Amino acid sequence: MKTKNNKLSSSKEDYLEAIAVLKKDGGIARVKDISRLMNVKKPSVTDALNTLSKDGLIIHERYSYVDLTREGERLALRVQKRHDVLIKFLTEILNIDRHIATEDACRMEHTISPETFEKLIKFMRSIEIAKKHKRKV
Repeated sequence: MKTKNNKLSSSKEDYLEAIAVLKKDGGIARVKDISRLMNVKKPSVTDALNTLSKDGLIIHERYSYVDLTREGERLALRVQKRHDVLIKFLTEILNIDRHIATEDACRMEHTISPETFEKLIKFMRSIEIAKKHKRKV
């Protein structure tokens, strides 16, 4: 269920992100695929899918594929964007090992505030612009 500030739990965000990744990679998402990707048991996936379905974020019928609603897709893309930006920042700007950066980004993507995230994006853009200008000189 959404919290007062309309923020999903990190667990729900992880499920939405996993469904989006599976759909992008193979066109479909199934309980067993989500279970394997997230390293959780199938009954846990089923419970989460029931909740996400009640929240109007996915469409899922028993023994069928899982699909995102428009709202579910919008939220999944938002989580993926935060994840990707954080990995890029950690690996390319801070020079952190990709494995460590991936683990850290997975934790950070759920807790970073929208304000901090927007400032991080602006900071990264300024670094990229500075690098481009440095090459031209």
